[in-house]
Amino acid sequence: MRLVAGISVCILTLLFAAPARAGGITLSPEAAHSLDQIYGGDPDVAIITARGIEEAQPSSPVGYLLEAEGEWWKTYCAACEMKWGMLDAWKGGKKPEDDAYLALADKAIDLARAQIEKADTAEMHVYIEIGWALKARLYSLRDERRNIAHAGVAARAECLRALHIDPEMADATAGLGLYNYYVDTLSGIAKILRFFMGIPGGNKEEGIRQMKIGIDHAAFLAVDSRFYLAKNLRTYDQQYEQALEVAEPLAERYPRNPVFLLLLGNLNTELGRTAKASEYFRAAQKISISDSICATRVRNLANALLASTK
Repeated sequence: MRLVAGISVCILTLLFAAPARAGGITLSPEAAHSLDQIYGGDPDVAIITARGIEEAQPSSPVGYLLEAEGEWWKTYCAACEMKWGMLDAWKGGKKPEDDAYLALADKAIDLARAQIEKADTAEMHVYIEIGWALKARLYSLRDERRNIAHAGVAARAECLRALHIDPEMADATAGLGLYNYYVDTLSGIAKILRFFMGIPGGNKEEGIRQMKIGIDHAAFLAVDSRFYLAKNLRTYDQQYEQALEVAEPLAERYPRNPVFLLLLGNLNTELGRTAKASEYFRAAQKISISDSICATRVRNLANALLASTK
């Protein structure tokens, strides 16, 4: 895996730099609405909202991050499948639309860096972190391990920069938590390679604590933190009951998001609660989904999972 050259030196430099003004992220009503549209199961409408933000605020990274987030959830839904009894977007090859998605993330990163040239703020470092995290998700889906490592380390560095400026920045804490959890779940051989390649280590328990801070206090990453924590507790720790407790508020708040419904159905199946699992699968069946590829994938998965509960 590739690493960001000189990252240790950068971090040490930051530790001795004078901090700029601290302040948490406050999303505009339009940005918060776009996020709700994404998680509410309508990323196509959310993307339209995000593009409106881009037009109104062309120097802000927020609209581009929101558009990329919307595109990611469309990609995730289309790639979902069952493997080893777990529902997830496991692997997918390169697609023509990937370049546009990565360009959105890069645009957001560049705009945030331009803002930092004017005034160094924790918020802009968070936006760079989110841009790298969006890239890492796609690289993970494509199993591009060098790119995953590069993006992950870059995102971690931005989290540390943000937290140096504002130790209470929950979105940066959430991003660091995702990194800490994932790196600590690497296989033994991967951890050895990580050590020799100089990739910073992680700590799963600390990562869980940090993601919970993100769930409770983050502005941009609260829902993402809840979703990934629930999924990770299931996938890597087989803590199905705990994962279910984390995931249930997703469907309560966003009952028309098919991915959340299928995840909850999957978790209830693992716990032997087939009647409850069937409720979630039937609910997913009934949702009207604007994206035809996602709609077909959800319908096929819900049908197959319902059949398996009988």
